Amino acid sequence: MERLNKSILAEVIRQRPAESHKGTFGRAVLVGGNQQFGGAIVMAAQACVYGGTGLTTVISDPANRSALHARVPEAMFVDWHRSDWIDSVTESADIILIGPGLGESKDNFDLLQRIVSKQKENQWLVIDGSAITLTAKYPMTFAYPDQVVFTPHQMEWQRLSGLTITEQSEDHNQQAQEKLGSLVVLKSHRTQVYGTHIVENPLGTPAMATGGMGDTLAGIITSFLAQFQRSEETVHAAVYLHSLIGESLAKDQYVVLPTQISEALPRFMKQYSQQ
Repeated sequence: MERLNKSILAEVIRQRPAESHKGTFGRAVLVGGNQQFGGAIVMAAQACVYGGTGLTTVISDPANRSALHARVPEAMFVDWHRSDWIDSVTESADIILIGPGLGESKDNFDLLQRIVSKQKENQWLVIDGSAITLTAKYPMTFAYPDQVVFTPHQMEWQRLSGLTITEQSEDHNQQAQEKLGSLVVLKSHRTQVYGTHIVENPLGTPAMATGGMGDTLAGIITSFLAQFQRSEETVHAAVYLHSLIGESLAKDQYVVLPTQISEALPRFMKQYSQQ
């Protein structure tokens, strides 16, 4: 198994061209945030915006509109009860993230199925949180599985793969990933990414064990896929940078908040874009 290192950041993160505009850096749509878990989609959106995405739109419960605009005014908002608006913004998206704080109701499943069924040839999907659980309960067909990234923690992976946590060995995980045909970011204290090859992130700290850390990672992955080359290596860079920032902040802090990682993204990305 290959271990990630800083070289992946310089490989993926590029200087921005002088002649560019917001469309140059991708269109991302994030779907999630019911009335109980609105913070999840707000944190994912903050990571997506601070990671450099050109245009970020959030599809969520209307209860979250004010919180999103107060925290991330750069993001646009769509009421998830408006199917016409949903179809319009997802049609033009490069990357769609669905799952942070989504919930597991019938309406949530219908929304997930609507988006999955309309995936276009040039679109990538990032499936996180509740959307992973819904996919495990009600298996669905992905038109372009090689353009889908699942980001489960170990219990979500148990539901999706059928492997208990004790059975989640490298070989078993790889076999389950190959059956899915999609990239799998298996989150743990040493996150592993399963795709055409297997890599492990050697970084991470207990200071990052805080609610919302996975939502933030999903937002960073989405942002990187929106603006850089759509590849496994781009996902590797997002995973590595997320933990690199966390470890850096933990040198002076007992706990690292997910929103602090998002706030540090522009500074760290600037550093590695110049190498």
